Amino acid sequence: MQRNLEKLLAENEDVRRLFAGEPMQYRKSEILPELTWEAQSTCAKINRIFFDDNDEAMRLFHELVPGAGEGIDFRPPINLDYGIGLTIGDRTFINKDFLIVGGGYITIGEDCLIGPRCSIYTPNHAFAPKPRLEGWEHTTPVTVGNNVWLGGSVTLLPGVSIGDNTIVGGGSVVSHDIPANSIAVGNPCRVVKELPQE
Repeated sequence: MQRNLEKLLAENEDVRRLFAGEPMQYRKSEILPELTWEAQSTCAKINRIFFDDNDEAMRLFHELVPGAGEGIDFRPPINLDYGIGLTIGDRTFINKDFLIVGGGYITIGEDCLIGPRCSIYTPNHAFAPKPRLEGWEHTTPVTVGNNVWLGGSVTLLPGVSIGDNTIVGGGSVVSHDIPANSIAVGNPCRVVKELPQE
């Protein structure tokens, strides 16, 4: 089922709060669990049929992720909590075991290479025990620039931005912004050098 983000934002307060990054209670919402159920169900179908009916798998993918550009290539399995706030630029390649947890806006640029078992997280739970117990959380957008290479098992935490052309080494946990034209590695991920010109 294709969902229209603008319509959902206009009609539902929980969806509006999710994408505005305002505090909301996912577990008490009627629509948010329904949206994640639909997205995860579609991912399961894509993963199941990908090699037997690639045309249908790609149709379902573009229905799930209306912001997906042309020439995107991926390998299953993929697992997305939502597809409606995700933008993926043209010609990006996503390797297997790609995971997105949480809603809000996520932007992945053009010509990116996303290694296997990469994860993107957008939610932050409340710090104080009582509101955390009550299920309060908010999302923070994640942005990946153009021509970025994320090595295998890279994790992007809520709110981070990675600049164009940057390489993030395998196994890194990105907890703060990484500038363009950098090579960055580690946990927490840090810039170790600038990209060579040639």
